[in-house]
Amino acid sequence: MATDDRAPALDLDSVVKTYGTIRAVDGVSLKAFAGEFIALLGPNGAGKTTLFQLLSGLFVPDSGRITVMGHDMRRDPVPALATIGIVFQQPTLDLELTVTGNLLFHAGLHGLPRQVAKSRAERELARLGLIERAHDKVAQLSGGSRRRVELARALLHEPRVLLMDEATVGLDPASRSDLLKLILALRAERSVAVLWATHLCDEVDNADRVVVLHHGKVLADTPPARLVADAGTATIEQAFLAMTGSP
Repeated sequence: MATDDRAPALDLDSVVKTYGTIRAVDGVSLKAFAGEFIALLGPNGAGKTTLFQLLSGLFVPDSGRITVMGHDMRRDPVPALATIGIVFQQPTLDLELTVTGNLLFHAGLHGLPRQVAKSRAERELARLGLIERAHDKVAQLSGGSRRRVELARALLHEPRVLLMDEATVGLDPASRSDLLKLILALRAERSVAVLWATHLCDEVDNADRVVVLHHGKVLADTPPARLVADAGTATIEQAFLAMTGSP
């Protein structure tokens, strides 16, 4: 886990986003450091998706500041976004393209030279156990393998911050576990800051910190063991339910 004497890779300061009278994100502040895995835990409707839309540049906050690797998202969005890799909740691959075709198309959007893109694509697919499927159409892959392709795509431009937005939705338990293990290993190997959004308590046990989000507000930002101790419960799930009242 990173120490707080270094500049954060990701820094949110009092971020607010409203839709009419609804404060979907209500004064959220958090920091993520290189090599740190932060679980953003919240029930459906907590504001996780809105927060990720702000972090990915799809929307801008009404107030507050988002800084990525020292770049202000509002003033310098291009260099800020260039340091972020994202795996969205909804699949975004072209099913009729091959695995490699999807990766090279994405690399082109980031301006990577063709040979660099091919080399990185091979590296990521090998790391994720997909090199033998490189020339298969994505439509031929299982849900778990498609998620790995999306992860490979997110890593092509060597981001310093990796956003995983409910990335295990729709996966079977084994695929969920495999994906989580991959991310935990990658954050250590590459010293990337990971923000993992989930509503599943069993996915946060190995996080460096758990940020509990409810009705757009941060209710806790603490290591998993401290979250349980502070709530006076036996498990993270019990602590989460006590804080949010959510089934």
